[in-house]
Amino acid sequence: MHEIEPFFGWRDEYIASEDKQSPFYRKIYNEMAFTQTIYNYYIHPQWDFFGSSTLYCKVLFADYENNFAVIELMGEWNDAVHNDIMEMKRGLIDPMIKRGLFKFLLLGENVLNFHASDDSYYEEWYEDIKEEGGWIVAVNFREHILDEMRSIGLHHFIYLGDKYNDILWRKLKPAHIGEFIESLLVRSIG
Repeated sequence: MHEIEPFFGWRDEYIASEDKQSPFYRKIYNEMAFTQTIYNYYIHPQWDFFGSSTLYCKVLFADYENNFAVIELMGEWNDAVHNDIMEMKRGLIDPMIKRGLFKFLLLGENVLNFHASDDSYYEEWYEDIKEEGGWIVAVNFREHILDEMRSIGLHHFIYLGDKYNDILWRKLKPAHIGEFIESLLVRSIG
């Protein structure tokens, strides 16, 4: 797991540790020591801790003018045991919403498993952003994870499914991926 790195292709446009509005502003990364673990497996030091012991993130892009953020996730999303959504909502999403971000793109290629609990924090997140025209989109999550998410009704709060999988987001500039996702959302609503 220590070889799974966050995407670095947009660092010329955004670095969360240099963004004064980011929850990770001024974070210093030690590239020489692996200290963070998921179930006793060391992970790459560039992943950011937001309160969960099994799920880490990297804010790849935040656009405060267009109220848009791209968050890459890695690990096991475990709401049943660790209440990861509560940790994510309180430690990552709430501070971002306070800074005017209400459109969230969650990249899930490195999420290996998902264990559901209830939908209350997802509903709260959705309620916090819907008045502003906000949205949450799950991109490139594994099918078994999407099945589990659907089983507890998360599709009522998060756009997920085939339309949002197999998106080659790394080939796009961060601003363009926001436009692309918005166009998909307009087509699905219209």
